[in-house]
Amino acid sequence: MDVSPRGIAALIAHEGIVPAPYLDSVGVWTWGVGHTAAAGYPNPASLPRGVPADLDAALAEVFKVFTDDLETYSEAVRRAIKVPVAQHEFDAAVSFHYNTGRIATATWVKTLNGGNRALAADQIMNWRSPSEIIPRRTAEQTLFRDGIYPDARGTVWNVSASGRVIWSALKTLSADDIAELMGGEQLPATPSAGPETAPDTASHDGALAFAQIRRIVAEFEANE
Repeated sequence: MDVSPRGIAALIAHEGIVPAPYLDSVGVWTWGVGHTAAAGYPNPASLPRGVPADLDAALAEVFKVFTDDLETYSEAVRRAIKVPVAQHEFDAAVSFHYNTGRIATATWVKTLNGGNRALAADQIMNWRSPSEIIPRRTAEQTLFRDGIYPDARGTVWNVSASGRVIWSALKTLSADDIAELMGGEQLPATPSAGPETAPDTASHDGALAFAQIRRIVAEFEANE
């Protein structure tokens, strides 16, 4: 199972998009859709600073890297979840993992694997520190439990040559824009949660603030 186009749009709406390197809240060089050197090539610290002259070309590169990062996180979710899940549940789990990096150790995943979906949905909210993350976590819980996708748009934020995010939008991407940049088709008019399917282990979320506190969230694993 892969993340659906709506799941991708929701994740990007949570994360935000910055087309040039910036220093996140803990001083880590970050770029694109929350990409850091820890995720692999390219190293944001080595990329040109400031908004690129050709924004469209820069966004194409951002989404190329994001596609690879998304697959890495998706594969970790496929390994961690041992029971059949619906598409909306998988999408929520990937968004959670992209933010926290803790899909393999989260209590809610263990509860899900144990067969208690309702309690697992409740336990998603164990990961609500710092307080800025609560709206995202609530949205992920709603998606997992109820199959309700947010009306997602991706904001492309301005950024200075010194690596400081400027909170003015350069561009706003619709779900269809995002799907096109990801190399897919436009979304259907009506969302569908779809039937439950087993995770495919053989194949292969002011919004930017959530991406900036990803590494901070990891410090609160004790909430589990």
